[in-house]
Formats: sequence, C-alpha cells, structure tokens
Amino acid sequence: MARALRQGGWMGHGQRSARDNGGMAKEKTVNIIGAGPGGLGCAMLLAAAGVRVRILERLPFPGGRTSTINTPEGFRFDLGPTFFLYPRVLDDIFTACGRDLRREVDLVPLDPQYRLVFGAGGELLATPNIARMEAEVARLSPVDAGAFTRFMNVTREKFVRFAPFLEQPFESWRDLVNPDLIKLMPLLKPWRSLNDELGSFFRDERIRLAFTFQSKYLGMSPFRCPSLFSILSFLEYEHGVFHPIGGCGAVSSAMARIAGEMGVEIHYSEAVESLRFDGRKIAAVKTQEGEYEADATVINADFARSMTRLVPDRLRRRWSDRRIASKRFSCSTFMLYLGIEGQYDVPHHTIYLSANYRDNLADIETRHALGPDPSMYVQNACITDPSLAPAGHSTLYLLIPVTHRHPNVDWRREAPRYREVALDQLQRMGINGVRERIRFEKMITPDDWQDDYEIYRGATFNLSHDLGQMLHLRPHNRFEDLEGVYLVGGGTHPGSGLPVIYSSARITTDLLLEDLGLAGLSQPSSSTTAGRPRAPANV
Repeated sequence: MARALRQGGWMGHGQRSARDNGGMAKEKTVNIIGAGPGGLGCAMLLAAAGVRVRILERLPFPGGRTSTINTPEGFRFDLGPTFFLYPRVLDDIFTACGRDLRREVDLVPLDPQYRLVFGAGGELLATPNIARMEAEVARLSPVDAGAFTRFMNVTREKFVRFAPFLEQPFESWRDLVNPDLIKLMPLLKPWRSLNDELGSFFRDERIRLAFTFQSKYLGMSPFRCPSLFSILSFLEYEHGVFHPIGGCGAVSSAMARIAGEMGVEIHYSEAVESLRFDGRKIAAVKTQEGEYEADATVINADFARSMTRLVPDRLRRRWSDRRIASKRFSCSTFMLYLGIEGQYDVPHHTIYLSANYRDNLADIETRHALGPDPSMYVQNACITDPSLAPAGHSTLYLLIPVTHRHPNVDWRREAPRYREVALDQLQRMGINGVRERIRFEKMITPDDWQDDYEIYRGATFNLSHDLGQMLHLRPHNRFEDLEGVYLVGGGTHPGSGLPVIYSSARITTDLLLEDLGLAGLSQPSSSTTAGRPRAPANV
C-alpha cells in the first residue's frame, strides 16, 4: 500500500493560496512524477506560490538517486551524489519558502576537499585555501607555480558573467541570439575542450587532470567536455566542498519534510504506471492506487526512460524513441558500498586517476570495455560524520566510471571480477586490508541502474553535455512535445549535478507558474548576498 505524506494538509504553514491573488482564482493542481532533488525543489516552490502539489514516488523514500541506503546493521550510505557544491542555488529555494538552509541542514566544509592520487605518480591535497593550494601545485609541478591563482581569476569572471544564462530557460535557437551572450563567446570559447582550456593555465598533465576530472560529474571526458565547464572546479575552490551531516540524502529528506509541512502530498511506493492523455496533454497519471488529474504535470523521472515507457511514440514529434536512441548518453558507474570494521585515516574524498587516463576514458566512451586500471573515487565519510556507521565501524563508498549498458559488457559475468578490480584499486590509494574488514556489502552495476532505478541504459548522468546536447538542444524545461508538461532534473536544461538540478527546479517552476498565471510567486522573499551572480528577473 502506498504511503501518502499530508503534513499540514494542502495549505501548509506560510503557504500563499492562488485564491489570494485576485480573490476568485481557482486553485491550481500539479502532479510531480518523482521525488528526486529537482522534483522536491519544484514542489517547495510551487507550494510557496499557492499551488496544490502532489508527488508520486516509486520508491518508499525521497531523493531518487540522491537518497540514503539504510542497512539493518546500522550503516548508511548515499546512493548517488556525495559532493555538495555551491549551496547558493538551494539556499535561494529555501529562502523563497521562508526557510533557512543552514538551519535545516548541517553543512560541514571539508579541508582538504579531497585527495588526488595519480596513477602516473604523485599526490595532491586539494584545499580551498589559496596559498596552500598554490604550494600544493608548485610542489607537484614547479613549472606551474602561480598558475592556480591565474586560473581562479579568469574563471571567476567567466562564472559571474555566464551563470545568469544557466539560470534561465533556453527554448529555441533564438534564445542564443542574445547580444550579452554573444559578447561572452571569446571568454567562454565553446569550441575548445575542457582539457585544452586548462592547458592554457597548467603545463603538467597531472595538474590539468586535477582541474578537469570534474567533467565526470557530468559523465563526460575532459577531452570532449566543453571548456565552459571549467566553472565546476572553480566552484569547488571558490565556494567549498561540503558534507551534509547524514549525507546528501539527508538534504533530500529535509526537502521532503519541508514540502510536507507546506502542504505537499507525497505518495511513496506509488509508481506511475501509465498516463491518460487528452490530445497531447496529460490529463491524469495512473498508479495501482488510483488516477490523479491535474492542471499540469512535472516529470522528474529519468527523461529517456520515462518517455519511452510512459508516453506513446506517436505523441513525441521531436523526442521520438528513435531520436532518443540516437543521442549520446553519459557513462554509468560500478558501485560498491562497504560497511567496514574500524576506520581508515584517509581524507573524506579520495580520487585515483588512472596511469593512462586517456586510455581509461576510451574504454568508457568508445571501446565500451572494462580496462585493468580504472580510475576510482572513494568516500571515507565517517572521518567527518561518525553517525553513518555503528560504533567502531565506518563506511567506504567506491565508484568506478564505466560504460553505460552496452552489448560488449555482460555484467552478470563481469560483476564479480570487477569487484576484485575495485578492491585491488584501493591498495593503489593506500587503503589496505579492506577485504578482511568488510561487514556489509552492496553492489550496483549499470544493469541495476537501468532495471532497479529506471535509468535509460544505466547512464547515471543522463544525456551527455557536449555542445550538440546543451541549452536549447536538451529537452526543454517546458517540454516541447506535450502540452502542460514540464521537465526537471539532469535530463533537461541546465544539466546534471546537484547545483544545476536545483537550478532546473527554479527554471521549470517559473515557466509553470507563468503558464498558470501565477508568474513571479516563486521568487526569494529577500535579496541574495551581494556579489552572487543572479539570474535575470524572469528566473
């Protein structure tokens, strides 16, 4: 039986009714498919504007991929994202709802932010302290002394000037014909790869990797990722890397709790099985529990998977099954979640970068093969947050970027072997003796991402973010193939990664409110901090 959360009823504390805007306006209803971070952000903002909101979530808990794995043994793991970056976007959503992010979520800044281990030799402790980071870079590569400060200064200007464009909708090529955006082209250099962009600052390939591996947050190679995404590594050093106590899943739980207090109705364990259409408009969503009508529908589920499963191909003029199948999708991930006896004295985040990084990327993107020396990320969260494990124990989270589902890799055969590869890679990172200390273990492969978590091809970062699949070329926030349907999350504009997914919630909500005749009601109740880049007034 599905469980519905109805804290505060439809009209929760502090919520403004649509009827208050003119006295006689009919209250609008919105269905949201999926309680991921984008769907939760939309729900909060819509509720704050007086809209009646219902979320239908397939899983028994909120967050989607940004949720928590709770084990009977007392271990807790983030299912997906473990880095929390650039809280400003989420802070704006909380502010618009009369809440304070820092009061609702305990965000701990990390220093070092992470440790980088280079398969080609050497290590680097990434720190937000500019002087110490300069010293780290110079220690590893004396020829690059002073380059870090130059990178930060140039990229700061890029971010401040370009960020507002990432916080507004792009619905056609006409949105690109903006004089202010055109003036930015010499600074953005969209024709240049991320690796080439960092090559203009750093000569040592290892240092370039330290500032380009962040393209993996988008599921992309730095040799194909557009240069404008140098803002990712900039954000880490400018605004910090945070650990939310309880993990990133705790942020989703807080958002779901607040949404419920605002009157949002959340149905857990209630998967949407089909849609009822009136022409090209979704008239109602259907689950095993019933049928729910609404004035508009927000889809927060994986874009490609939900479209091919729920929307008849004949109704999708632009995003047909054939068109979706022809698109370029991100990598997937091979995951191990380990409950460990004892604790390792290594930083919260450690990234191992393969000795032959280009070859490793070719395995993922073109050969669709599993190489012998994969790059790997390890989170040792209990060094910051002991609440994630029983006393005397800790957690290790292992992630290896791999090809999305492809006929070349049979995970039924390869998964046990790749588990051993992952555990062997720990020794390259100075984390030894793990096998004997494992007290809990869970594995997720690309097959599982697709079959158990409803992700198309198991591509955990959705559509790739190359120039042919960005801005107006991604599925639009106001979905172009259907009426009264809106998209939120990594599969739409601006793209993957928690900060931009939260940004997509703002963009989508504002478009939806505009169409419902409630424009402007999702704006923050107070101005943002001076110096922060702000979106244009319509965002």
